[in-house]
Amino acid sequence: MAISFSTTDPKSLLNKFDAAISQTEPKGKIETWVRSDDGKYYTHKAPEWSKKAWLKAGTAPNELVFNIVRPQNSNVSSLVYGYYHGHLIETFLNHFDQLFTKGTATALPAAGDNCTGAQ
Repeated sequence: MAISFSTTDPKSLLNKFDAAISQTEPKGKIETWVRSDDGKYYTHKAPEWSKKAWLKAGTAPNELVFNIVRPQNSNVSSLVYGYYHGHLIETFLNHFDQLFTKGTATALPAAGDNCTGAQ
């Protein structure tokens, strides 16, 4: 797993993340992440980082997990990998610090990540 958040209710944490991205009220709105049209993936919103990688969420017992997925016909560089991981953890610390006990990121791609090669 690339990025994980330890929580007693991973599905609820993911739902709160989705709600904060899509809400219209400015207070508490997450401005830095957007969902793909199909709602399955997340990418950073800043023009210089947008669609350089995607994150796919999943849940495990007591854990919300995000795996990194490369864009079609491209690989994920170490710089992009680090940026996405750091900024997602920062987002969760800024918005949901009371809803998880630990956020971690792997230093290198892990099981479930797709950074290179064919999808």
